[in-house]
Formats: sequence, C-alpha cells, structure tokens
Amino acid sequence: MIKKLASRKGISPILATLLLISIAVGAIIITYAWVITFTSTQTEQSGAVLIRENIRFYNVSFTKYVEVVIRNSGTADAKVVTVYVGTSSAALIQKSFNDVSYDPSTQIAIAGESLNITITHDWVTGTRYYFKVVTDAGQQLPFNAKA
Repeated sequence: MIKKLASRKGISPILATLLLISIAVGAIIITYAWVITFTSTQTEQSGAVLIRENIRFYNVSFTKYVEVVIRNSGTADAKVVTVYVGTSSAALIQKSFNDVSYDPSTQIAIAGESLNITITHDWVTGTRYYFKVVTDAGQQLPFNAKA
C-alpha cells in the first residue's frame, strides 16, 4: 500500500517569483559591470595610436645603436614596456632593460608627441631588421627597416 504525503508543500508562488527576480537582477548587475569595464579598457587602448616616425642605424666608437622615433598621434598616453629586435618577424628577441634607453626616460609616448628609443644592437649594413614595440596596454607596433 502506497501512502500519499498530503502534508508535503513546495515554496509559495510569491517566494518563487521573488527568487527568480533577484537572480535575474543579480545577473544583469554582473553583466553591466563587465560591459562597463570592458568598454572602458578598449577605449583607453584605442586612444593611443603609435606610428614609427623615423629609424636610424649608427655607431659610436665600436658600439652600434638603432634609434627609433615613435609618435603617438592618438588621444591617450602609452607607456612602452618591451622592445623586440630580430632578423625575421618570427624570431624576435626581447631586448633587456640595459640595452634600451628612452627619451623621455618615463617611457611614455604622450598623446601628440614623440618618444625616442635607443637600442644597443650589433647590426650589419644591408641586413633587414624587424622590430616590435609593446605598450603596457598590450598594443603592438611592428615594423622593419634595412640597416
């Protein structure tokens, strides 16, 4: 013989409705916060527009240098954090902090101004070199030049 449980009750429809509304509001708040954070980050990154303005290979005594002038034609500042150099775009080597100097020394390409990057690198005349400059926001400026 099977007994029916007549005293068994579920949650009331009002409580279930309130629970569903609170879950939906919570999901909307989390989505809104993510969208605002994402769009503000993307706006900051797109505000900096880096362009290679000039490149020069030269030597002083027995030390060889490459001077790169980068112009920020955007509306936001960009801080250069890493410089790569190589003889092919697939085999770039990160230059150490001791091999790279910046003018201004803050490493920041101010909006509308230029940043001079001097790289100590043993280059050979007639060889094409590939460069990549990376900002703290992850923006990359790849370019190449013949020595």
